[in-house]
Amino acid sequence: MIIEQYFTKGKKVLNDPIFKDAQQKGRDELNKKPSRSDIINFLLSKLNRETTYLEIGVRNLNDNHNHVKADKKYGVDPGVDFAGNPNGFQLPSDDFFAKLEKGEVLDKDILFDAIFIDGLHLAEQVDRDIINSLKYIKDDGFIVLHDCNPPTEWHAREDYDYKHSPAGVQWNGTTWKGFVKWRHESSVYSCCVDSDWGVGVIAKKHAIGNSIATPNSNPFYEFDVFAKDRKGYLNLISFEELKAAVNKAMP
Repeated sequence: MIIEQYFTKGKKVLNDPIFKDAQQKGRDELNKKPSRSDIINFLLSKLNRETTYLEIGVRNLNDNHNHVKADKKYGVDPGVDFAGNPNGFQLPSDDFFAKLEKGEVLDKDILFDAIFIDGLHLAEQVDRDIINSLKYIKDDGFIVLHDCNPPTEWHAREDYDYKHSPAGVQWNGTTWKGFVKWRHESSVYSCCVDSDWGVGVIAKKHAIGNSIATPNSNPFYEFDVFAKDRKGYLNLISFEELKAAVNKAMP
């Protein structure tokens, strides 16, 4: 009864300041530039060689995959969210990497210049995708992640199917948690471009951002704590700052 009464007051809900603020933040995020494709292409262009690219979570090829400029491109997607996905490897990323390790797909010794992670937006899966990607990325390559900077807790919900919120169908999931975990790893460099829902970048070799030196100050990964210091948790920077950092590391 309480829930029914709440939703019968539709006008009041839509005019609620918190609701309106979250909706506006979602609209603002849609207008941010550059796109993830532009960021990936910039990183690939700095390698000055023939490049091999892997995308985890392709969905619609026109969303990103077709816009990436690499000599060889591969995609992994189970094809659940986009009917008729013509992607090359129609299976979950865990299965793909398991088959890759056994030499059942591609060459088990293959190394990629860039790997883009945009699969299941849940922290545990993101963490596994990062771990697996680190095994197959070249020492001077880049791992790129989408959806690292959710504008509100509604966008960072765990369940995509819960769409009756200010975020509607917009969904970043808990990708931010997976990325922040790796921000505490001193074995890699990392940053997040403040554009296109937060484009995280991880590098083994290139000094694009030092790890978080202090112990995890948000051990339970509470969103409110994260939101108060996005810049620190994500090493949130502009695209121009990323370009400056990469150009310095790769003159």
